[in-house]
Amino acid sequence: MPRGDGLLTHELDPADAGPQDACGVFGVWAPGEEVAKLTYFGLYALQHRGQESAGIAVSNGRQILVYKDMGLVSQVFDEATLESLQGEIAIGHARYSTTGASVWQNAQPTFRPTAQGSVALGHNGNLTNTHELVQLLLERTADDPKSAHAETATTDTSVMASLLSSYRDRSVEDAAMEVLPKLRGAFSLVFMDESTLYAARDPQGVRPLVLGRLERGWVVASETAALDIVGASYIREIEPGEFVAIDENGLRTSRFAEAAPKGCIFEYVYLARPDTTINDQRVFSVRERIGRKLARTAPVEADLVIPVPESGTPAAIGYAEESGIPFGHGLVKNAYVGRTFIQPSQTIRQLGIRLKLNPLRDVIAGKRLVVVDDSIVRGNTQRALVRMLREFGAAEIHVRISSPPIKWPCFYGIDFATRAELIATGLSVDEIRRSIGADTLSYVELDDLIEATNVPGDNMCRACFDGVYPIELPDDDLIGKHLLELPANGTEPLKVIQ
Repeated sequence: MPRGDGLLTHELDPADAGPQDACGVFGVWAPGEEVAKLTYFGLYALQHRGQESAGIAVSNGRQILVYKDMGLVSQVFDEATLESLQGEIAIGHARYSTTGASVWQNAQPTFRPTAQGSVALGHNGNLTNTHELVQLLLERTADDPKSAHAETATTDTSVMASLLSSYRDRSVEDAAMEVLPKLRGAFSLVFMDESTLYAARDPQGVRPLVLGRLERGWVVASETAALDIVGASYIREIEPGEFVAIDENGLRTSRFAEAAPKGCIFEYVYLARPDTTINDQRVFSVRERIGRKLARTAPVEADLVIPVPESGTPAAIGYAEESGIPFGHGLVKNAYVGRTFIQPSQTIRQLGIRLKLNPLRDVIAGKRLVVVDDSIVRGNTQRALVRMLREFGAAEIHVRISSPPIKWPCFYGIDFATRAELIATGLSVDEIRRSIGADTLSYVELDDLIEATNVPGDNMCRACFDGVYPIELPDDDLIGKHLLELPANGTEPLKVIQ
């Protein structure tokens, strides 16, 4: 099949990229099962977390085979490909880039030969000490004749995989116990050698990772929704700082760091599927509670509450039930608009938001609307939405946002706009309201959002809202999406050694 060029877009407005999801990871140990197909459907359930590339690695006990490409899970794999991936262990990855460009070389799982076999690794999150790890890797491979050949991958994942393979006298499991304590930032990992499935989660547990049980095996995944789709029963979350290994002798677990929970609060707002459970809380229920709080703190006289589908729907339901204002669907989403390799023409681009959302004129004409959305980044999308609703006859438009204003970038696995591009950085709420053209605008308060999750506020990362980063960040020139592609401190571009 032709390889994609990585120029993927699914934005309503290419100049207003929304909060891009973290990646999705999946792993399965299940002798006698079609592990590649289980992984395919697991990734299918996690497609919302990464839509740039997809890949699966499978071991038959003797060797690991990796297949990956640019595009959606359904574009990368077909029946024949999955049939060729035979084995007992598999890991899969659906990627959105947070470190390293969106190109084939950076697709995952990442594969490395080791002294005793090989290792394949998939990563959800973003490391904050990649520069430090590269220097460690260069030191460890200085006497390796292969070190003259720099690889083309430019991701923190490739650094981790190379470190794991650099311990020539140790197994992958022993190497992991050396490497994992050295990692800083957000990482939920699935990886494997020829005989064992591994999983690990950073000490803060920023990104979700769960454990499930099959009748004849085990599953690890980013979200419980991926367990549901393959018929696995949910066992528990993998704990922050925990390392899990699964092989023919069963499941064993150890700890490489003490837990200091700081789970991402934005998972509840937007990233996770509404049917996923995090910290024993169904995400749909949390979003509904957020809507109820919005109705109490930001009431308005209106005729209809409508969501911006799909992420605004649970909060809109909660707002409607609490306020007593009828809930309705005033916007129809084109369910088949996803990422595409085709760049829209200027004529099509000018249609903007109508490529994805179309108003129902007879529902909204003459109505005072409460429009519920999950977040505002640059504001271009909301501005186009308000303008479109007015064109279709809305009498009043009251925008309600189920997250606080986003004022700070994320360095732990979500690709927001830069701080200078975030509309809430330099404008007050009323100035944002005027900018997007709404009659009123209200955000949920941070304390109300925290309360809606039923998780202690001290156990969550809220940095995108309050600027308090729970994991120390390096200097600005030693962090960022293209760290491994650009010169650092006037030196040559950083190279990861194969």
